[in-house]
Amino acid sequence: MDRQAILDELKKVLLPYTENKELLNGITEDTDLLKDLKINSANLVDIIIDAESKYNIEIDFDSAEKMMTVRDCINVIAEKVNA
Repeated sequence: MDRQAILDELKKVLLPYTENKELLNGITEDTDLLKDLKINSANLVDIIIDAESKYNIEIDFDSAEKMMTVRDCINVIAEKVNA
């Protein structure tokens, strides 16, 4: 699975947790989930659970802690999907 495909699916995962849905249209790999998308930090666990379900992977605690930007999320998901 390539990075663009992961990004396209990741947008769907982030959608329910992003208050301003228009922000998702302009996300890049540098987009910060908390600062740029204004996602509540409590929802990060839900996002990780949804990503695990979406990609049929298991994200360990150490990997989950790294998932703060879109790039980090794509890196973790790509690593798990391609393992």
